[in-house]
Amino acid sequence: MKKISVIGSGTMGNGIAHVFAQNGYHVSLIDVEKSFLDRGIATIDMNLDRQVAKGTITPERKTSTMKNITGFTNLEDGVADAELVVEAATENPTVKFQLFKELDKFCLPETILASNTSSISITKIASQTKRPEKVIGMHFMNPVPIMKLVEVIRGYHTNDKVTGIIMDLSKNLGKVPVEVNDYPGFVANRILMPMINEAIYSLHEGVTGVAEIDTVMRLGASHPMGPLQLADFIGLDVCLAILRVMYEGFGTPKYAPCPLLVNMVTAGNLGVKSGEGFYIHHKGSKELVPAPRFA
Repeated sequence: MKKISVIGSGTMGNGIAHVFAQNGYHVSLIDVEKSFLDRGIATIDMNLDRQVAKGTITPERKTSTMKNITGFTNLEDGVADAELVVEAATENPTVKFQLFKELDKFCLPETILASNTSSISITKIASQTKRPEKVIGMHFMNPVPIMKLVEVIRGYHTNDKVTGIIMDLSKNLGKVPVEVNDYPGFVANRILMPMINEAIYSLHEGVTGVAEIDTVMRLGASHPMGPLQLADFIGLDVCLAILRVMYEGFGTPKYAPCPLLVNMVTAGNLGVKSGEGFYIHHKGSKELVPAPRFA
């Protein structure tokens, strides 16, 4: 397997393309607009420069990595000869379902279709195709070039051969794959999101402040960053979407999103991507300053 198509050139998509290309795969990076592609490829170039500066790769490896990436704005052209397609579009079921219907039509019959979804059912995604046995989840962690874990999610019909191929492929990328079954939130987000949600409830109910909650979890539980800072990094809209999938999937109150989270997303305060969430985020600054309403 050498020809990979990645759909979506945002944070996750460009990271996935980066990792495949750096490991010798020929990557077709696909997005709906050239400006999105240009930004995604520029991000890959910048991240490779950082690796060169740190001495983790050579300048020649950077050059070969960039040569392995070709951009497309036409889905049919971008996936025409792919052996594997990894979808990394927005975390929206309607968008993903439509994409997989189109992929089923445009891709070769033997092509494996994977989704980087963080919570949406692989079985539901696979049901949009006529090849459910060849549909699987590849949930990379952010930032993709650094984080080792890949959740490999088996849908109801995913066959053993496809699972084995994706497990081996993940190892070839230098990742550590973990096979999980298709239930809401899988493993990572089923455990992580209730913790983030409970941290937001603690803030919402006035237990203590933003910095205090994060300090408790960093120093008391040895987490590399607190849950509210992590929520800002993930994107509050993404956190809300995942919680809603789990709430609908399990039907239990423990997954109900905190009203404060709902209000913040409605107001457009999404964290790092919007410049304000639980903290104020200035480009190029690592200083953690709680947003005015929480200060």
